[in-house]
Amino acid sequence: MDEITRLHLFHTQARAFEKAARTALDPGGRPPLVPSCPGWSVSDLVGHLGSVHRYLAHILRERLTEAPDPTDLSLYGLPSDPAALAAWPMPDRTPGLDPAPEGLTDWFAEGAATLEELFRALGPDVPVWTWSATKTSGFWQRMQLIELALHRWDAEAATGTPAPVDPRIAAEAVPHTFEVMAPARRFWKSAPPGAGERYRFRRTDAAGSWTVTFSGDEVLLERGAAGAVDVEAAGTASDLALFLWQRLPASALTVTGDADRLDHYFTLVPPV
Repeated sequence: MDEITRLHLFHTQARAFEKAARTALDPGGRPPLVPSCPGWSVSDLVGHLGSVHRYLAHILRERLTEAPDPTDLSLYGLPSDPAALAAWPMPDRTPGLDPAPEGLTDWFAEGAATLEELFRALGPDVPVWTWSATKTSGFWQRMQLIELALHRWDAEAATGTPAPVDPRIAAEAVPHTFEVMAPARRFWKSAPPGAGERYRFRRTDAAGSWTVTFSGDEVLLERGAAGAVDVEAAGTASDLALFLWQRLPASALTVTGDADRLDHYFTLVPPV
Protein backbone atom coordinates (compact mmCIF):
# COMPACT_ATOMS: atom_id res chain seq x y z
CA MET A 1 0.00 0.00 0.00
CA ASP A 2 1.40 3.42 -0.90
CA GLU A 3 1.67 6.17 1.70
CA ILE A 4 -1.07 8.37 0.19
CA THR A 5 -3.57 5.52 0.37
CA ARG A 6 -2.49 4.62 3.90
CA LEU A 7 -2.99 8.18 5.14
CA HIS A 8 -6.34 8.47 3.38
CA LEU A 9 -7.49 5.28 5.07
CA PHE A 10 -6.23 6.48 8.45
CA HIS A 11 -8.38 9.59 8.03
CA THR A 12 -11.51 7.67 7.02
CA GLN A 13 -11.07 5.06 9.76
CA ALA A 14 -10.61 7.76 12.39
CA ARG A 15 -13.85 9.41 11.30
CA ALA A 16 -15.63 6.04 11.33
CA PHE A 17 -14.35 5.29 14.84
CA GLU A 18 -15.47 8.73 16.01
CA LYS A 19 -18.94 8.14 14.55
CA ALA A 20 -19.21 4.73 16.23
CA ALA A 21 -18.10 6.20 19.57
CA ARG A 22 -20.65 9.02 19.38
CA THR A 23 -23.36 6.49 18.56
CA ALA A 24 -22.44 4.35 21.54
CA LEU A 25 -21.86 7.07 24.14
CA ASP A 26 -25.25 8.60 24.85
CA PRO A 27 -24.84 11.67 27.10
CA GLY A 28 -25.55 10.63 30.67
CA GLY A 29 -25.98 6.98 29.72
CA ARG A 30 -24.06 3.87 30.68
CA PRO A 31 -21.34 3.11 28.10
CA PRO A 32 -21.89 -0.29 26.46
CA LEU A 33 -19.33 -3.02 26.92
CA VAL A 34 -17.13 -3.99 23.96
CA PRO A 35 -17.65 -7.73 23.32
CA SER A 36 -14.35 -8.12 21.47
CA CYS A 37 -12.34 -6.35 24.20
CA PRO A 38 -13.32 -8.17 27.41
CA GLY A 39 -13.41 -5.90 30.43
CA TRP A 40 -13.63 -2.67 28.42
CA SER A 41 -16.51 -0.33 27.78
CA VAL A 42 -16.66 1.98 24.77
CA SER A 43 -15.40 4.77 27.06
CA ASP A 44 -12.32 2.66 27.83
CA LEU A 45 -11.81 1.96 24.13
CA VAL A 46 -11.95 5.68 23.27
CA GLY A 47 -9.61 6.49 26.16
CA HIS A 48 -7.15 3.79 25.11
CA LEU A 49 -6.96 4.70 21.43
CA GLY A 50 -6.92 8.43 22.09
CA SER A 51 -4.06 7.97 24.56
CA VAL A 52 -2.07 5.86 22.09
CA HIS A 53 -2.47 8.55 19.42
CA ARG A 54 -1.28 11.34 21.71
CA TYR A 55 1.63 9.27 23.04
CA LEU A 56 2.80 8.56 19.50
CA ALA A 57 2.22 12.17 18.44
CA HIS A 58 4.67 13.20 21.17
CA ILE A 59 7.25 10.69 19.92
CA LEU A 60 6.89 11.86 16.31
CA ARG A 61 6.77 15.58 17.10
CA GLU A 62 9.94 15.38 19.20
CA ARG A 63 11.51 12.69 16.98
CA LEU A 64 12.32 10.64 20.06
CA THR A 65 14.55 7.60 19.74
CA GLU A 66 13.80 6.40 23.28
CA ALA A 67 10.37 5.63 24.72
CA PRO A 68 8.88 8.39 26.87
CA ASP A 69 7.38 7.50 30.23
CA PRO A 70 3.82 6.29 29.50
CA THR A 71 2.74 7.21 33.04
CA ASP A 72 3.44 10.90 32.37
CA LEU A 73 -0.12 12.21 32.17
CA SER A 74 1.06 15.49 30.63
CA LEU A 75 1.51 13.66 27.32
CA TYR A 76 -2.19 13.01 26.86
CA GLY A 77 -3.88 16.41 26.89
CA LEU A 78 -6.21 15.43 29.72
CA PRO A 79 -8.62 17.93 31.31
CA SER A 80 -7.16 20.08 34.07
CA ASP A 81 -10.40 20.22 36.04
CA PRO A 82 -10.09 17.66 38.89
CA ALA A 83 -13.70 16.51 38.57
CA ALA A 84 -13.37 15.95 34.83
CA LEU A 85 -10.06 14.16 35.28
CA ALA A 86 -11.56 11.90 37.95
CA ALA A 87 -14.24 10.81 35.45
CA TRP A 88 -11.76 10.20 32.62
CA PRO A 89 -11.30 6.57 31.47
CA MET A 90 -8.03 5.17 32.84
CA PRO A 91 -6.38 1.77 32.29
CA ASP A 92 -6.56 0.88 35.98
CA ARG A 93 -10.29 1.61 36.23
CA THR A 94 -11.80 -0.72 33.64
CA PRO A 95 -14.54 -1.31 32.82
CA GLY A 96 -15.62 2.32 32.96
CA LEU A 97 -19.38 2.14 33.29
CA ASP A 98 -20.13 5.67 34.48
CA PRO A 99 -21.39 8.13 31.85
CA ALA A 100 -18.60 9.18 29.49
CA PRO A 101 -17.10 12.54 30.48
CA GLU A 102 -18.06 15.51 28.34
CA GLY A 103 -15.61 16.07 25.53
CA LEU A 104 -14.18 12.53 25.46
CA THR A 105 -14.95 11.89 21.79
CA ASP A 106 -13.86 15.40 20.78
CA TRP A 107 -10.57 14.72 22.58
CA PHE A 108 -10.15 11.52 20.56
CA ALA A 109 -10.90 13.30 17.27
CA GLU A 110 -8.38 16.06 18.01
CA GLY A 111 -5.67 13.55 18.86
CA ALA A 112 -6.30 11.47 15.75
CA ALA A 113 -6.17 14.58 13.55
CA THR A 114 -2.87 15.65 15.14
CA LEU A 115 -1.34 12.22 14.56
CA GLU A 116 -2.52 12.22 10.95
CA GLU A 117 -0.94 15.65 10.40
CA LEU A 118 2.36 14.41 11.82
CA PHE A 119 2.30 11.31 9.63
CA ARG A 120 1.81 13.54 6.58
CA ALA A 121 4.51 16.00 7.61
CA LEU A 122 7.19 13.46 8.49
CA GLY A 123 6.66 10.74 5.91
CA PRO A 124 7.63 7.13 6.54
CA ASP A 125 11.41 7.34 6.93
CA VAL A 126 12.08 9.47 10.03
CA PRO A 127 14.02 7.53 12.70
CA VAL A 128 11.93 7.30 15.90
CA TRP A 129 11.44 4.90 18.77
CA THR A 130 9.21 1.90 18.20
CA TRP A 131 8.91 -1.36 20.12
CA SER A 132 9.78 -3.30 16.95
CA ALA A 133 13.01 -3.83 15.02
CA THR A 134 11.82 -1.22 12.49
CA LYS A 135 12.63 2.17 14.04
CA THR A 136 10.87 4.55 11.66
CA SER A 137 7.76 6.69 11.47
CA GLY A 138 6.54 4.34 8.73
CA PHE A 139 6.18 1.54 11.28
CA TRP A 140 3.73 3.67 13.24
CA GLN A 141 1.80 4.61 10.09
CA ARG A 142 1.22 0.95 9.32
CA MET A 143 0.70 -0.20 12.91
CA GLN A 144 -1.75 2.55 13.78
CA LEU A 145 -3.84 2.14 10.65
CA ILE A 146 -4.31 -1.53 11.53
CA GLU A 147 -5.06 -0.79 15.19
CA LEU A 148 -7.49 1.96 14.24
CA ALA A 149 -9.36 -0.30 11.79
CA LEU A 150 -9.65 -3.07 14.38
CA HIS A 151 -10.86 -0.73 17.09
CA ARG A 152 -13.33 0.85 14.67
CA TRP A 153 -14.72 -2.68 14.25
CA ASP A 154 -14.75 -3.07 18.04
CA ALA A 155 -16.64 0.19 18.57
CA GLU A 156 -19.24 -0.70 15.95
CA ALA A 157 -19.62 -4.20 17.40
CA ALA A 158 -20.58 -2.69 20.76
CA THR A 159 -23.88 -1.38 19.38
CA GLY A 160 -24.59 -3.35 16.22
CA THR A 161 -23.13 -5.22 13.28
CA PRO A 162 -19.65 -3.93 12.42
CA ALA A 163 -18.60 -3.34 8.84
CA PRO A 164 -15.77 -5.57 7.59
CA VAL A 165 -12.20 -4.32 7.71
CA ASP A 166 -11.33 -2.56 4.45
CA PRO A 167 -9.63 -5.25 2.30
CA ARG A 168 -6.62 -3.02 1.67
CA ILE A 169 -6.02 -2.72 5.40
CA ALA A 170 -6.79 -6.37 6.07
CA ALA A 171 -4.31 -7.48 3.39
CA GLU A 172 -1.61 -5.63 5.36
CA ALA A 173 -2.86 -6.73 8.76
CA VAL A 174 -2.53 -10.45 7.96
CA PRO A 175 1.20 -10.48 7.06
CA HIS A 176 1.88 -7.84 9.74
CA THR A 177 0.55 -10.39 12.23
CA PHE A 178 3.19 -12.93 11.20
CA GLU A 179 6.09 -10.56 10.53
CA VAL A 180 5.71 -8.30 13.57
CA MET A 181 3.04 -9.29 16.06
CA ALA A 182 3.64 -13.05 16.28
CA PRO A 183 7.37 -12.80 17.12
CA ALA A 184 6.65 -9.99 19.60
CA ARG A 185 3.83 -11.84 21.34
CA ARG A 186 5.87 -15.03 21.53
CA PHE A 187 8.68 -13.09 23.21
CA TRP A 188 6.43 -11.09 25.54
CA LYS A 189 4.53 -14.18 26.69
CA SER A 190 7.34 -16.79 26.62
CA ALA A 191 5.44 -19.01 24.19
CA PRO A 192 6.58 -22.62 23.69
CA PRO A 193 8.98 -23.35 20.84
CA GLY A 194 7.49 -24.30 17.53
CA ALA A 195 7.73 -27.92 16.42
CA GLY A 196 7.32 -27.36 12.69
CA GLU A 197 3.61 -26.51 12.76
CA ARG A 198 2.53 -25.19 9.35
CA TYR A 199 -0.53 -23.03 8.77
CA ARG A 200 -1.94 -21.59 5.57
CA PHE A 201 -4.30 -18.61 5.57
CA ARG A 202 -5.92 -18.16 2.16
CA ARG A 203 -8.05 -15.21 1.20
CA THR A 204 -11.17 -15.83 -0.84
CA ASP A 205 -12.00 -12.28 -1.97
CA ALA A 206 -8.81 -11.96 -4.06
CA ALA A 207 -5.74 -13.99 -4.91
CA GLY A 208 -3.32 -14.48 -2.07
CA SER A 209 -2.25 -16.80 0.71
CA TRP A 210 0.19 -16.79 3.61
CA THR A 211 1.91 -19.94 4.89
CA VAL A 212 3.42 -19.75 8.34
CA THR A 213 5.80 -22.23 9.93
CA PHE A 214 6.76 -22.24 13.61
CA SER A 215 10.28 -23.63 14.02
CA GLY A 216 11.83 -23.23 17.44
CA ASP A 217 11.73 -19.52 18.16
CA GLU A 218 11.29 -18.57 14.50
CA VAL A 219 8.11 -17.57 12.70
CA LEU A 220 8.69 -18.18 8.99
CA LEU A 221 6.35 -16.60 6.43
CA GLU A 222 5.92 -17.69 2.81
CA ARG A 223 3.59 -15.86 0.45
CA GLY A 224 1.68 -17.91 -2.08
CA ALA A 225 3.38 -21.19 -1.15
CA ALA A 226 1.66 -24.41 -2.27
CA GLY A 227 3.34 -27.04 -0.08
CA ALA A 228 1.68 -29.28 2.49
CA VAL A 229 0.36 -27.72 5.69
CA ASP A 230 -1.24 -29.04 8.85
CA VAL A 231 -4.31 -26.86 8.46
CA GLU A 232 -5.66 -24.24 6.07
CA ALA A 233 -8.11 -21.49 7.02
CA ALA A 234 -9.84 -19.66 4.18
CA GLY A 235 -11.90 -16.48 4.26
CA THR A 236 -11.97 -12.90 3.13
CA ALA A 237 -8.96 -10.79 4.03
CA SER A 238 -11.15 -9.06 6.62
CA ASP A 239 -12.25 -12.33 8.22
CA LEU A 240 -8.68 -13.65 8.29
CA ALA A 241 -7.42 -10.47 9.94
CA LEU A 242 -10.25 -10.47 12.47
CA PHE A 243 -9.59 -14.11 13.33
CA LEU A 244 -5.85 -13.58 13.75
CA TRP A 245 -6.53 -10.57 15.97
CA GLN A 246 -9.08 -12.64 17.92
CA ARG A 247 -12.23 -10.82 16.86
CA LEU A 248 -13.84 -13.74 15.01
CA PRO A 249 -13.91 -17.46 15.86
CA ALA A 250 -12.52 -20.18 13.62
CA SER A 251 -16.12 -21.04 12.69
CA ALA A 252 -16.17 -17.84 10.60
CA LEU A 253 -13.58 -19.43 8.28
CA THR A 254 -13.50 -22.51 6.06
CA VAL A 255 -11.07 -24.87 7.76
CA THR A 256 -9.47 -27.92 6.13
CA GLY A 257 -6.98 -30.23 7.77
CA ASP A 258 -6.32 -30.57 11.49
CA ALA A 259 -8.73 -28.13 13.16
CA ASP A 260 -7.03 -28.71 16.52
CA ARG A 261 -3.88 -27.21 15.06
CA LEU A 262 -5.81 -24.02 14.36
CA ASP A 263 -6.78 -23.82 18.03
CA HIS A 264 -3.10 -24.39 18.89
CA TYR A 265 -2.15 -21.28 16.91
CA PHE A 266 -3.05 -19.07 19.87
CA THR A 267 -0.78 -21.13 22.12
CA LEU A 268 2.07 -20.41 19.74
CA VAL A 269 0.97 -16.77 19.41
CA PRO A 270 -0.51 -15.88 22.82
CA PRO A 271 -2.91 -12.96 23.15
CA VAL A 272 -1.71 -9.81 24.88
